[in-house]
Amino acid sequence: MTDVRGAAGRISLHAIVAQLGGELTGAGDAQFIDRIGPLESATASTISFLSGARHRSQLAASKAGCVIVAPAFRDEALARGAAIVTLDPYLYFARLTQWWAQRTRAAAVPGVHGSALIDATARIDPLATIGPFAVIEADAVVAAGAVIGAHGVIGAGARIGADTRLAARVTLGAGCSIGARGIVHSGVVIGADGFGFAPNFPSGEAGRWEKIEQLGAVRIGDDVEIGANTCIDRGALDDTVIEDGVKLDNLIQIGHNVRIGAHSALAGCVGVAGSAVIGKYCTVGGAGMVLGHLELADHVHISAGSLVTRSIRKPGQYTGVFPIDDNAAWEKNAATLRRLHALRDRLRVLERGQTEKNDEP
Repeated sequence: MTDVRGAAGRISLHAIVAQLGGELTGAGDAQFIDRIGPLESATASTISFLSGARHRSQLAASKAGCVIVAPAFRDEALARGAAIVTLDPYLYFARLTQWWAQRTRAAAVPGVHGSALIDATARIDPLATIGPFAVIEADAVVAAGAVIGAHGVIGAGARIGADTRLAARVTLGAGCSIGARGIVHSGVVIGADGFGFAPNFPSGEAGRWEKIEQLGAVRIGDDVEIGANTCIDRGALDDTVIEDGVKLDNLIQIGHNVRIGAHSALAGCVGVAGSAVIGKYCTVGGAGMVLGHLELADHVHISAGSLVTRSIRKPGQYTGVFPIDDNAAWEKNAATLRRLHALRDRLRVLERGQTEKNDEP
């Protein structure tokens, strides 16, 4: 669980409920907390949360000054101290961290650092913040409240929406855009060339790969978060598109001309090959792979480590992971899998023979 320590100072439980809602029970009129932390290491000045029965055993032993719980755990929480009762404790916790961060994080100071290099034709809103050694190229647009971190590079004609924050060392390529309220973590590259090459091997061996110039861009919507060192390639002809509310974890590769629908979420080390289309409200677990030119319908959920080799037209949970085993057993099972096609043919012959036998007078 996230542990947020008390730069915000002491905050009353009543102030939290006034801001975020919920039902506060078992608290004194002047009960304060100065930290958000996990149940197991909480102190009397800590607020924590219980999102489900899996961590129920930690509740009674916790020393937290207040615990956020669902109605089903109200009595257990009250037996040990103050509680905020809400229908979705995990969502309440998320909103609490947002509110807490707004109070504790230093606000960006608008202005352009003296070491930044800004092209004369770039349009930088006076309320934007441009960090040290950032480079803003010709005709780029940076809206009000946007933050460009140290060593960031904004390519020619690129556009950054209002209140979007780019951490240090983010590259937004020429002609690419990101909407409002985005968060882009360090090392992200948006708009590198897609992986496009035509084979030119006329003699079978001699020859070379011919580069296909990538002439599209990347268009990213509002409220998108992109994790550290993720790469999103520009399109070959049309644009690569990331719609509103998408969440991408660290170390993700998004190929050229991919389209990801609104409010989908992809976990770390996912790879999406070129021209794949992922619908809205989809999830892909860590290290999942989606092959190129496939389509996933809205509300499709891919388990971690799964390889998607065909389009999926129906919402639901899909898994394509062969269970881990000791190596000797795995090799035997793999050998059996290689023979499945032949075994299927033999079974069909046997079934056909049995059917013919049953049809005899």
